[in-house]
Amino acid sequence: MDIVPETAPLGSEVNVLTGGLRISLSILVLAMGVRSLPGQPAGRGSATNEASSSPQVTTIQLGDSLVALTKVWKFRVGDSPVDPATLGPLWAEPKFDDSSWEDVDLTPKMGAVDPVSGLTDFVTGWTAKGHPHYWGYAWYRIRVRVEAKPGVKLALAGPSNVDDVYQAFDNGTLVGSFGDFSGKKFPTIYYTQPVMFMLPDRPGAAGNERLIAFRVWMEPNTLFQGDDVGGFHIAPVLGEASAVTAKHEMRWLELIRSYSLSPVQAVLFGLLGIVACSLILFDREDRVYLWIGVQLLVSALQYTATSIGSWTQWIGAMPLTILQQVFIIPVVYAGWVMTWRLWFRLRKPTWLPKALAVLVVLLMVSNALGSNIFFTWVSQPVSTLFNWLSIAVRLILAALMLGNVIQGIRQEGLEGWLVLPAVVLAGISGFSTELRLLHVQTSFFLFGSSVTAFQMSNLLLVAALSVLLLRRLVVSVRTQRLMAQDVKQAQEVQQVILPEARTKLPGLIIESEYRPAREVGGDFFQIIPNPANGSLLIVAGDVTGKGLKAGMLVALLVGAIRSTAELNTDPEFLLRALNRRLQGRGDAHATCLALRIEASGEAKLANAGHMPPYLNGQAIGIDGSLPLGMVDVPELSIKKVALKEGDRLVLTSDGIVEAMDANGHLFGFQRLEEMLRGEWSASEVAGAAQSFGQIDDISVICVTRTAELTPAAV
Repeated sequence: MDIVPETAPLGSEVNVLTGGLRISLSILVLAMGVRSLPGQPAGRGSATNEASSSPQVTTIQLGDSLVALTKVWKFRVGDSPVDPATLGPLWAEPKFDDSSWEDVDLTPKMGAVDPVSGLTDFVTGWTAKGHPHYWGYAWYRIRVRVEAKPGVKLALAGPSNVDDVYQAFDNGTLVGSFGDFSGKKFPTIYYTQPVMFMLPDRPGAAGNERLIAFRVWMEPNTLFQGDDVGGFHIAPVLGEASAVTAKHEMRWLELIRSYSLSPVQAVLFGLLGIVACSLILFDREDRVYLWIGVQLLVSALQYTATSIGSWTQWIGAMPLTILQQVFIIPVVYAGWVMTWRLWFRLRKPTWLPKALAVLVVLLMVSNALGSNIFFTWVSQPVSTLFNWLSIAVRLILAALMLGNVIQGIRQEGLEGWLVLPAVVLAGISGFSTELRLLHVQTSFFLFGSSVTAFQMSNLLLVAALSVLLLRRLVVSVRTQRLMAQDVKQAQEVQQVILPEARTKLPGLIIESEYRPAREVGGDFFQIIPNPANGSLLIVAGDVTGKGLKAGMLVALLVGAIRSTAELNTDPEFLLRALNRRLQGRGDAHATCLALRIEASGEAKLANAGHMPPYLNGQAIGIDGSLPLGMVDVPELSIKKVALKEGDRLVLTSDGIVEAMDANGHLFGFQRLEEMLRGEWSASEVAGAAQSFGQIDDISVICVTRTAELTPAAV
């Protein structure tokens, strides 16, 4: 079974000396020990047809050489009946009369190459020789008489280009096969690979005469690869065992060279896919990196599958065909449409993502049913209908992808022009099978390696993507730097609006500690003394979220606290004013606690969902309430306490009790209460929670009452 690309032979003959394999470094004719018949080229062996006898016998004289069995073969479509005597195929027997069969000449025209694989010495298959649209079994037979030195071991190299698999017989005896024919209704096929078979000695009075027969099977799916498929495309080779072995090894080298680009592309696409996926770490909001990475990794999987199918028989050709045609190709088609939509930040049409999902399913189904893959279940008319559907869906996807790029050119200019050649070539290569049927060349051969239009489009795409990703990364890094500067400035602003860590007021010592979980935190607090009456207002809270957005909300609330406190320092009045500021701002919510301490030590606090304060290590009992910004008229919890000389009041945020260690254990309320009863400082409490495992902003405010109206000692 041919796939794209195929092997390209070197066109050299091989000379093997007895005792080991030695490949000639020059293109020389193998002449050692060969006796040429008149009219035959020296050194390659000779073959003539016995015109006077029937059936025809090809005579081959061998020294240490080989010969291509180009003529004259007998050919017939269909499968052989079983010989009741031998229980083997009747058409493999030497005595079977094949005189009524078709004559087939496998002599290639000068310079003939396989348009799909690039193999030289190419001859057309049976669909171009009177059997169009035929798939199934067919037989080739040829009679040969080999004249060789005594003791020469013979070997047969099967056709290195064949559709699709075969069994080889020597005088009715099965000598080997390419493909799995073991007791199944239909054989398991593989991508074409060189195979050779050792032939048994058959001495006779009239020379070593033998009947070589091949039973060939072609899948119906192969009919879609061209109008000249079917059976042999290169003649088998018969000759001295070491020479055939050398030729066989050479064919394998050719096969490896032909597909050498596939593993290179697999590695290239895989690495670039990993790099593209990793770029999302620079900008988590830009999903295009992930889309590109997945697309490249899927393409790497496709090239890996091609290499495995070309060089091994680990997986049959049909499972690989299903993997590529039914799954990979539809996903890649639709994936690139979506990728370029995201790349150019296109918003319209809004229905495109849903339409792509439908088109992917249609292409999967149409490729599966339209390529004769499931020929045992789907009739030919139905398969033809789905084949046309596949063409239509591919045209739609190609048009959508091209449309996205054209819109990208209008919006971005240079970026769109960079990807346009690759996209156009990719759209054309998506119809390579149809183009081959129209005899349009879609495969090219560079130094023996096959390069298809699909591979060229992918290589162009890699080149364009490398430039575009680098350019996009540079822009992203610049944006990240600007954002980092904004965050830095917000952090500086937040530090400015926070009170000093230690404040001394008449009758009070205030300690505060603030440790944000990120550069900009969501906790806030203000300490506002009133010199006129000696009172002190403390406001502490925690806004929803973290980062720059939370920092901006903190700045809003701090400004509101300052402006409101100039009018009224009553805690309840203050919280209601802050609630009005948060109304109509979406998900802008904040827990908040306001505390006013009079010069006499009397204190009033109002709470809106914040952590209750601790008095001398014990939590003050206070009713729960909703955070600010959630309802128009909040129900606040109000509490009055009296601070005596030596009393210590501590306000904390939930970032302390929610700290978590590596084992998932919380810092918890009990540990906090134990620390507060031990009169730990604000800095020590915050540091303990941070070391335990900080996951949220941490803030601590400690208020200690000293002698009334007496300035606190430094």
